[in-house]
Amino acid sequence: MTTVSHEDVRAAAGRIGGLALRTPVLEISPGLFLKLELLQHSGSFKVRGAFNRILSAGELPDGGVIAASGGNHGLAVAYAARELGVRAEIFVPEVTSPVKVAGLKELGAHITQTGAIYSEAAEAAAKRAAETGALTVHAYDQPEVIAGQGTTGLEIVEQTGGVDTVVVAVGGGGFAAGITLGTVGSPGPVAGVSGAGPRIVAVEPERIPTLRAALEAGRPVPVEVSGVGADALGASTIGGLAFEILSGPRVESALVTDEAIMAARRTLWQRHRIAAEPAGAAAYAAVLSGVCTPSPGERVAVVVCGSNTDPATLTT
Repeated sequence: MTTVSHEDVRAAAGRIGGLALRTPVLEISPGLFLKLELLQHSGSFKVRGAFNRILSAGELPDGGVIAASGGNHGLAVAYAARELGVRAEIFVPEVTSPVKVAGLKELGAHITQTGAIYSEAAEAAAKRAAETGALTVHAYDQPEVIAGQGTTGLEIVEQTGGVDTVVVAVGGGGFAAGITLGTVGSPGPVAGVSGAGPRIVAVEPERIPTLRAALEAGRPVPVEVSGVGADALGASTIGGLAFEILSGPRVESALVTDEAIMAARRTLWQRHRIAAEPAGAAAYAAVLSGVCTPSPGERVAVVVCGSNTDPATLTT
């Protein structure tokens, strides 16, 4: 049984209100909206889940909080911890962008860079948490984290007046799962599922298909991690909670190439002056490349989810 609900998302919204930003929505053409979550504190949506997890925990241990991250989650936890006056220890893999490592230092986090991929950094963080008793803030597979991320879905519904489809990137799946829950009951029902909410198109890089592989296998399974989205969408296995939510009838899996991601990133910058990191442009890549083609009159929200990138690479 799912341990996260739409009501949990609403409770999270009340808990983190005034701490996380209500990010803007831009209608770039009739019925096509960009939810600019890359303008969130720390440069990504992840601060929502970080605040909700920490605030839900009550009194924190002396060790503070600990997290493993490809970069964006670590930045979010470090930001939330700083704002709440809590010590943060962050483990990141070797592939993490230097821009993100620099950001962690600026936020005052204690950083350990270890392992070739996210899962190896996560193992090191779990060992350290067992030693120190610190509160673990998981990157995607905790109820409080998923509920916090889901507040993005509440905002999409409120700011657009309702959409038929939400297009969102998937790494470990917590963000897409949260948005799925956050949009329950809003306009745009899936055929045959009255009142369910909008269709969710869950977009992954072809080289990191964690959700697609899980859907095919009927359970979360590990995949190889590589490509331009590895530092932010680098989970090797979809989260168990996320998989339960994303295997429902409202969700469609979509894959995009690295080339499509980089083309979408260039387009976001050249047409709209939106400076997204590659993973942040993955959802838009599905629309631009034709993997997800809106029908006439369909209202679509595309989530641009991360901005932690080197500005010098925006046109590459």
